[in-house]
Amino acid sequence: MRPLVLILRMIKWEHTVFALPFALMSLLVASDGRPELATLVWVVVAMVGARSTAMAFNRLADARIDAANPRTADREIPRGALSRGPVILFTMATAALFVLAAAMLNPLCFALSPVALAIVWAYSLTKRFTAFSHLFLGLALGVAPIGAWLAVTGEFAVFPLVLALAVLAWVAGFDVLYACQDLEYDRSVGLHSIPAWLGPRGARWFARGLHAVAVVAWAWSFHAVGLDGIALLGVLATAGLLGYEHWLVRGDDLSRIDKAFFQVNSWIGVVLLASTLLDLYVA
Repeated sequence: MRPLVLILRMIKWEHTVFALPFALMSLLVASDGRPELATLVWVVVAMVGARSTAMAFNRLADARIDAANPRTADREIPRGALSRGPVILFTMATAALFVLAAAMLNPLCFALSPVALAIVWAYSLTKRFTAFSHLFLGLALGVAPIGAWLAVTGEFAVFPLVLALAVLAWVAGFDVLYACQDLEYDRSVGLHSIPAWLGPRGARWFARGLHAVAVVAWAWSFHAVGLDGIALLGVLATAGLLGYEHWLVRGDDLSRIDKAFFQVNSWIGVVLLASTLLDLYVA
């Protein structure tokens, strides 16, 4: 069990909370607040499988990069606490779990599952050739509400696409801020990122622009499906949280980046999901 415990710690499995609320929001709206239990369970299983295989693949792909970066050299694979074998097995097993969940949902989800896997795995390679790797990470999480919608309806619609855009912009924005920690290292080894390209000040403005897009997209998506009450108040609260996040990393002070990244962002999905639930069932 020790390798499994180390892998779960390595991939920070508890951070599934970043994308799961948006899949659940999409699921609830698609089902008019009355999702079938089996669909709900398999969507959650799919989310856990997709996020787990993506993070494990990331740690495998970046093992050498992490070993050379002082900030990440203490991760499990670089420091020798985990060998690649168990992580490869975990990556494949959780990918299979995701495909199984997709198959249990409907034929369209099953047919698109390889595409989803390609998206969540591909992010790990993008920093080698484009500064817009942050947008690929956003896309990897942004497909969650689209998949949940397809699980219920079996067809595409505007709401999950706009919700996906909001998630993409939100995730890319906070990833740009987080990447400011590695600006000098990325430049020294030829890795690409928005901070390495634009510098810390430009990166912060880039992140602010992305988060402005996210707030507008969240508000528009809720309004489009008639969630004009508590859900929009949730968007306002989210805008406040994002403002607080940018306040924490203002100037050249990155000492509070972990608080901004892990604590503040973990609340955003929870706040939006809670406000959606209240709008659907109480308002």
